[in-house]
Amino acid sequence: MKLIQKFSKSFLLKSSTLVSLVSILAVIGPIVIVSAGFWDAISHILKEPESFWSPSHIVVYTGVFMTSFAASMGCLLLMRKSVHGSLKTGIKFVIVGSIIQMISGFGDSLSHDLFGIDGLISWSHQPLELGLVLASFGAVLIIKNREHTKLKFFLPFSIIAFLFFATWLIFNIVLTFGHTIQCIQIYEIFSSGCSIL
Repeated sequence: MKLIQKFSKSFLLKSSTLVSLVSILAVIGPIVIVSAGFWDAISHILKEPESFWSPSHIVVYTGVFMTSFAASMGCLLLMRKSVHGSLKTGIKFVIVGSIIQMISGFGDSLSHDLFGIDGLISWSHQPLELGLVLASFGAVLIIKNREHTKLKFFLPFSIIAFLFFATWLIFNIVLTFGHTIQCIQIYEIFSSGCSIL
């Protein structure tokens, strides 16, 4: 373990730079994922061919990679024991959120292979959304901890992103249990989701 810590300190970036990268990627990665998710939903509406390597999926994977890279750098910081308090808690949220996203992404790919096009509500989408919420919440904690640095300008953006992801997850959970409102007009854009349930 000490060998890994010495290697990471001598060959990689300073801890403060890593913290900045973790927080920024933990916000931008989920935004990329959600943006590509909307693109994927539009592709479903247009009945475009669905595959693992469709353009919208590749952009989703790029966002997941960004979040995973943030989590990897967070693991490095934890191994260095250079973070404490809310900063350490935020990094742990990013790591857990990233792991959930990767597992859900694999589950979503498996779901597409087995069942074809799915809807907004599926057994793999809501855990993925939970991963987005956790990672972005971790970023908020990290940036809040570093608000005396240049990262303070990123704080409002990270809070808005977290609130959006949390609201989106709550909206989908309500749709899961609110069967009578699932196919209202606002939900029509995701109409394939109505058939899944």
